[in-house]
Amino acid sequence: MKIKTSFLPAVFIPSIIFIVILVSLSVFLPTQTSEYLTYLKGLIFANFSWFFILSVSFFVAFMLMLALSKFGDIKLGKDDDEPSFSFFSWLSMLFATGMGVGLMYFGVAEPLIHKQALNSSDKEALVHTLFHWGIHPWAIYGVCALAMAYFGFRYKMPLTLRSAFYPFLKNKIYGFWGNVIDILALIVTVFGISTTLGYSASSLNAGLFKLGFLNDISFNEQVLIILIVVSLSTISAITGVKKGLKVLSELNLVLAFLLMLFVLFCGDLVNLLSNFSSNLGIYFSNLVELSFKTYVYDKSYIPWFNSWTIFYWAWWLSWAPFVGFFIAKISRGRTIREFIFGVLIVPTTFNILWFSVFGNFALEFSDKLGAFTNSTERLLFEFLELLPLSNISAILALIVLLLFFITSADSGIFVLNSLASAGKEKPYKWQSVLWGISLIAIAVSLSYSGGLDSILSVTMIVALPFALMLVLMCASLLKGLIVDSRYFGAKVSKASVYWNGDFWEQRLELILKQTQIKDMKIFLQDFVRPAMAKIKAKLDEQGLSSFIEENKGSIQLIIKKELSKDFIYGVKIIKHEVNKTLLDDENLPNVSKEFEYRPMTFFGDDRLGYDIKYLNEKEIIVDILKHYERYLNLLDDSDNEIFTIDSK
Repeated sequence: MKIKTSFLPAVFIPSIIFIVILVSLSVFLPTQTSEYLTYLKGLIFANFSWFFILSVSFFVAFMLMLALSKFGDIKLGKDDDEPSFSFFSWLSMLFATGMGVGLMYFGVAEPLIHKQALNSSDKEALVHTLFHWGIHPWAIYGVCALAMAYFGFRYKMPLTLRSAFYPFLKNKIYGFWGNVIDILALIVTVFGISTTLGYSASSLNAGLFKLGFLNDISFNEQVLIILIVVSLSTISAITGVKKGLKVLSELNLVLAFLLMLFVLFCGDLVNLLSNFSSNLGIYFSNLVELSFKTYVYDKSYIPWFNSWTIFYWAWWLSWAPFVGFFIAKISRGRTIREFIFGVLIVPTTFNILWFSVFGNFALEFSDKLGAFTNSTERLLFEFLELLPLSNISAILALIVLLLFFITSADSGIFVLNSLASAGKEKPYKWQSVLWGISLIAIAVSLSYSGGLDSILSVTMIVALPFALMLVLMCASLLKGLIVDSRYFGAKVSKASVYWNGDFWEQRLELILKQTQIKDMKIFLQDFVRPAMAKIKAKLDEQGLSSFIEENKGSIQLIIKKELSKDFIYGVKIIKHEVNKTLLDDENLPNVSKEFEYRPMTFFGDDRLGYDIKYLNEKEIIVDILKHYERYLNLLDDSDNEIFTIDSK
């Protein structure tokens, strides 16, 4: 019996073969596999740390440049698209998916480890921590998400990484090179998620051990945790993003915030809030220097630098296709400026607040907690034990960790399905089960061969080529935005004059009338359709292929082109809500209905145009010809070919 699947074989099969080979080596040759992975990681640290630093700093600058430029006004989708989710739901999902597990794992641990490893002050320990969790990781996510959302929603391409390279590769994105891009993205995603599974499992293991639910912190316990939680995540993934993940993300953000408030009010409230203010200052004042610092003038810090900063940049890069796809998926209808500031500023501010509460407070107990810095997974629960109501707070922390774990694996399965299916939606349920099993196998086998270090080594290795790919993606996105701005901003012919004094009485009557749906249907049949029919008749005489297509509430003239996108001029009936102030104005007795209907133009790029209810048949003909002239002029300019050539 033939198995129904949405998988693209050219992407899925090479990816799954790579995964099976690595899992097999980890199980049957654990020592050799671990040693070889560690060797490759060392080579990358020794030779490419500078590239990680420069590329990630470039992403920050690139995102800010787009947000502050004219490109910031462009919507991720059609110009009349509205956001798919509320602002709160949007932030909840991108936050929970982006780095929730890491905040729980490192919120207490990282400042303590930096202070001990660098023999530094609290201030220096915090500034390095904030640097690792600030704008830079979100810039990585944002670049990937923005490119996918822009090409996916604005030009209806598959929502996958290959689409982001269309300006360079054109239709080759649907062939070999597009498959290579998605294979790399899928492999990077698998191991980025596996790293998170390792951290999550070890943290949950430590918390359950601390509360007496487990007898040990060991490999066997963590395998059991991974099995249970990934199974729950698979069930959540099957329910769909708008159901399972949305509810879990919003619940988790609320619970995480409650945990933070609990810690905040257990300490010196004024002092911790003062720390937050100071931390904002020290973060932004040191941001430029740290963004480019490779410790080339102080080589004694390089081992620490590789183990922390470069590790983080590689980890965030490995999560970029995963988080980037998911952020893109939930960001339709937002402008580029809103998207960038939402993705960069809001989560960064929250992260600084989080570390100001947990990190600064934990540093006050550095003498007691310092003994646990070699057991990072235990530090959060050892810290909570020093506070009142420690059992309750530990249980709350476990719930938050569990939900972060589930949402990360849940959204990871969702993204893997899409990457392996070239952006197709609604995968078959068995595919989610397959990816759940794959994640369990990878996390368990790599932990068996060398613990969490083996998972991290693979993450470092696959992140390097992906960083280069993201740099190229930025260039591709910029090229697309430049052409977008020029194409949609092209001036129309000034030869067309709409209004003259011949029909002023009829136009005044229309101005004073609230047109309803029946009026608009008459307008389409009596004015728009005859205008299009006359143009079509002339085109037929010239041997040009054209046709008129009518749907419920809309009509469009389509002029066929063999190698480029068809010319489309359409008119659709749009429902418009009348301002309540106008309804209440006694001096406007003709404005009495809550809604009126307007005939709005639309074009081949899916943008809504303008209201033409005041035009007569001849003026509509002139308007169509004006846009057709503009269309032909744009076709003649080779710089516009990424939008005029048919990409299907």
